[in-house]
Amino acid sequence: GRAERLAGLGYAALAGDPYGNGLEVSDLQEAIKHAEAIRADTTKFRQRIRAGLDTLAALPQVDTGRLAVIGYCMGGTCSLEMARDGAPIKGVVSFHGGLETESPAESQKVQAKILVCHGADDPFVPVEQVNAFEAEMTKAGANWQVTSYGNTVHSFTNPEADGSIPGICYNKQADERSWQAMRGFFDEIFA
Repeated sequence: GRAERLAGLGYAALAGDPYGNGLEVSDLQEAIKHAEAIRADTTKFRQRIRAGLDTLAALPQVDTGRLAVIGYCMGGTCSLEMARDGAPIKGVVSFHGGLETESPAESQKVQAKILVCHGADDPFVPVEQVNAFEAEMTKAGANWQVTSYGNTVHSFTNPEADGSIPGICYNKQADERSWQAMRGFFDEIFA
């Protein structure tokens, strides 16, 4: 749905498949299990994400000098790994994504500007992780910003997150604000 919204704004968009083979999971514990398996090998993880970026870049309607990667939850983590890996992209946006990595950004390697949209009360990405991410990006010399939305937990952009799982709940206001933040960020990086 978000790729369709991006297309509606005039962007070419590709919805990637981080798990492979069209795997869809509806159980949080199963999703965590698959995500941990994928993230266990950072090099392989980044290659998988880069394959999606390369597929998008190969489309005839795509300007390869104006690429960005966005993602939600696991996809947010993917977008940050592309930045850490020095992918030739203008920017990345992470919506309630994990901020930890096994391979922190190296000094001056991050080419993309970074926007992290984070739920201030997200129990899956606690403030210590946010602080560590900020320190990592500062040390790497990256151009970054973290926007935290108060009274907001994980999956705040997902209208189907009904709060039945502790720490996961849709927040309409944070969803709308983060989308607007991304649009403003795109205006900046694609100016």
